[in-house]
Amino acid sequence: MTEKGTELQTQKRILILCVDRDGDLEAKAGIKTPLMGRTANLDSAVTLALSDPEEPDANAMFEAVRLHDRLQSEKKPGEIFEVATISGSELGGVGADRKIVAELGSLLDSFNASEVILVTDGYTDEAVLPLVQSRVPVSSIRRIVIKHSESIEETAALFSRYLKLIWENPRYARVALGIPGLLLFLYAVLSIVGVSSTTYLVAIILILGSVLLIKGFGVDRGAKNLYKWTREYSPPPLPVQISNYAIIGGILCVAISVYLGITNASANAPVLDSTAAWISALPTLAGFFIKGVMDLLIVGIIIGLFGRSIRLYFERDVRLLRNVALTVSVGWFRWILNYTADILFEPGIGFNDPIFSNLVFAIIVGILIAIASVLVIFIVHRSAKDFFKESEDRAEEFENN
Repeated sequence: MTEKGTELQTQKRILILCVDRDGDLEAKAGIKTPLMGRTANLDSAVTLALSDPEEPDANAMFEAVRLHDRLQSEKKPGEIFEVATISGSELGGVGADRKIVAELGSLLDSFNASEVILVTDGYTDEAVLPLVQSRVPVSSIRRIVIKHSESIEETAALFSRYLKLIWENPRYARVALGIPGLLLFLYAVLSIVGVSSTTYLVAIILILGSVLLIKGFGVDRGAKNLYKWTREYSPPPLPVQISNYAIIGGILCVAISVYLGITNASANAPVLDSTAAWISALPTLAGFFIKGVMDLLIVGIIIGLFGRSIRLYFERDVRLLRNVALTVSVGWFRWILNYTADILFEPGIGFNDPIFSNLVFAIIVGILIAIASVLVIFIVHRSAKDFFKESEDRAEEFENN
C-alpha cells in the first residue's frame, strides 16, 4: 500500500453538517445548496439573517461555523474538519427528504467524511437524523434552541395584556376580581363572628348560583336595556297613545271575559262521575261559558277597535271607514252568541222552535248590517274624499274591496 493511502486511512475526516429541511435558504435568500467551506456558509448565514432576522436556520448555520472554528483550533493530529450546509424543500415531505439525500451524497463525494456532527434547530431532528445516519455515522448532535422563542414571547405578551385588561377594565374586573374578592371578604367576616364553615359554603353556593343565573339568563343585560329604554323613552303622538291604551284595555277585557266564562261554566256544572256524562254535558257547559264571556268579550274588542279608529281619524287614513263598519258588526255579534248559547242549553230543539228562529234572524240581520255598513262607508268615502290622505294605490284598493 502506498504512503498516501496509509495516510488517508489514519486521517479522521469530520463533517460539521447543518441541515435546512424546509428550504429557507433558497426560498428566502435565493441561495443554492449544498454549501461547502467556512466562507460560503458564513456568507450564506449572513444573507439569510438579513432577509429574515427571525429565521432559526440562520442561527444554526452560525453555530455550525462557530463549532467548526472551535474544533479546528482544538484538533488533534490526523483530524480534518469541514463545515457544510444542505437543504430540503419548502414543500416538505418526501420531496424534501430526497433532496437532502441527494445533496448529502454530493458532499460525501467531494469530502469523504468518516463521521458527521449534525447541527439542527431541534425541530427537524426526528426527520433528518435517520437520513444522515443511513449514509455516514453521526457522532454528535448540536441542537440550537432560540432563547427568546416567538411563541413564548407572544404568549407572555398576551397574558400580560389580558391581566392588565382584567385589572383595569371595570367590565371584566367585576367578575374576575369582584366575585373572588367578595368571597374572601365574606370568609373573613364570617370567621370573625365565628360562623361555621358550612354556612360559608352555603353562602359561596348562593353567590355563585346567583351570578350564574343572572349571566346565564341575561338578567343583567335585560336590566341594562330596560334602564336605557326608560331613560331614552320618548312618548309617541297622542293618537298613538290613545290607540295603544285602548288596545291594552281591550286585551284586559277579553282576558277577564274568558275568566268570567270559565267561572260561570264551573259554577253551573253538574256533578258528573263518568266520561259519557261529561260528553253529554259539554253543550250545556259551552252555553254557560258563552253566556259568561260574551258581554265583556264584545266590549273589549269594541274598545280596541274604537281606539284604532281614533288613531286612523287623526291620521286621516281611509281604513277608518272599514274599522267603523267592523265595530258595528262586532257589536251585533253579541246577539248571535246569545242565541247560540240558548240553543246549546236545549240541543234537541227543531227548526220551528223560536230559539232557532232567533239565531237565524240574528245572523241575517248581521249580514244586512255588514252590507249596509259597506254601502254607507262607500258613500262617505265618495263624499269626503278630500278628508282622507290616502295614496292612489290605497284608494283603488279600498274601492275594489
